[in-house]
Order: sequence, then structure tokens, then C-alpha cells
Amino acid sequence: MKDNFSTQSDNYAKYRPTYPPDFFAYLSAIVPEKQLAWDCGTGNGQVAYELAKLFTQVYATDISQSQIDNALQADNIHFSVEPAEKTNFGDQLFNLIVVAQAIHWFDFEQFYKEVRRTAKKDALFCVVGYGRLHVSEQIDCLITDFYENIIGKYWDKERIYIDENYRTIPFPFDEIPTPNFVNTQHWTLEHLIGYLSTWSAVKHFVKQNGYNPIDKLQAEIQKIWDKETTKQINFPLLLRIGRIKNGNKDGTDEIAFKISQS
Repeated sequence: MKDNFSTQSDNYAKYRPTYPPDFFAYLSAIVPEKQLAWDCGTGNGQVAYELAKLFTQVYATDISQSQIDNALQADNIHFSVEPAEKTNFGDQLFNLIVVAQAIHWFDFEQFYKEVRRTAKKDALFCVVGYGRLHVSEQIDCLITDFYENIIGKYWDKERIYIDENYRTIPFPFDEIPTPNFVNTQHWTLEHLIGYLSTWSAVKHFVKQNGYNPIDKLQAEIQKIWDKETTKQINFPLLLRIGRIKNGNKDGTDEIAFKISQS
């Protein structure tokens, strides 16, 4: 798994959007037993922190020690540095497994074996994330041009799964229909620029070119957004939830599936 997020980990905790309360209320409603949850690829721990209000114990893993060092803390959250595809967890533990804005970095086949091994029978598996933000027509056009034409070639190939709203990831579980959620934030221009600066493609651009392309974008947006003004930011929530029927200890599934890296 690539680690694009250990540098400037404090900025992820500060600038990345949180998830809406109605999403967690929905999870609470559909998971009847709430003993153990696993937040895989926890990053700054924001999902683990909310799950800790619902579950007796939450286990949160990430490959980045730096991210975990900056994560939100709670007494019933247990953090560990472990790859998604091979953990130290026992068999058939979890009532819920969540991956937030991270699954596109995983080895799907190996991770799904680990999901089946560690999940209780009929546990739920939840993939959640957020797509491209929407502010206003003018600002959206500027950000789209930046996204596609300035840093477009610097995105890792895995980004395509987010651009396709996670609809094209392999998902070999009994999928259940989910509501549509919108992740709404209220940000200043400074916060928006801080968020855009956490994009992995921006980091790749800076490393290869020696300057930050965000500076020009910020100058353009400042012409129509006063730095003291707060604006509503909307992120479409990407969400897929499935039931893990087998819960086999060896992590195998009755139905073979092929992994496409296209």
C-alpha cells in the first residue's frame, strides 16, 4: 500500500472534511450488535472517534504512525500501525468494518480475505468516502480546471476509483441499498486552500516541480471569495455497504471473483 499521507499529517486532521452525523446515525440503525468495530485506514481517526460513541470497542489501523500520532483519541479506541491486508486481529471479531476514503489504496483481494477472516457472520462492511467538492459555479470551474489540467497527470492511478464514485471497485458482498448523503461543511477560504493542499497530486507536483501550484489557484479564487467570508461546501458522500455472509476463518469465499486494476 502506498503511503502518501505521513507527511504533514497534522494538516489532514485540521483540514480534511468530517462525515455527517446522519451517516453515523444510519450505521447505528443498521448494525444491531455494537461490540467491536474496525476502522481500517483510519488516518486522522475521525471515523473511529464517531464509532467509539456507538461501539463498546473500536480498533483503528493505519500504515502511517504519523497519522495515528495526530488522530482523535478516546478511551475505547485502540490504534495500531498495521497494513489493511494483514493484521494481528483474531478470527470473527467485528460487527462492523469501515474503510473511509482509503480503500482505493488497498490490494482488494488480500484485504477482502482479511475482512472475511476478522468479521463475525452477517457483519456489515462499509466503504465510505467523498467526491469532488462543490462551492459555486465560478469556484467549481476554477477547481475543476486545476484538478484536471494543472495536477491531473500527478494523480496516482488509484484516484480513478474515487472519480467513479467507488462504483467500479470490486465488491463481493451482499450489497444493501443505502440513502444518499451530502457531506456539508462551512469553510473559510483558508480552510479550502488547506484542504486542497492535502491532495496527494499537489504533493507530487511540488516534489517534481519545486513550487506549489495552489498559490496561483488561491490568487484566482480570492478575486471572488473574501478571505473573511465563510461559504458552504458540499461533498457528495460515496457509500457502499454489504453483508459478510460467510465469515470463514481462512478468509475464503464460496464465489471466486476477479480483481480489475483498470
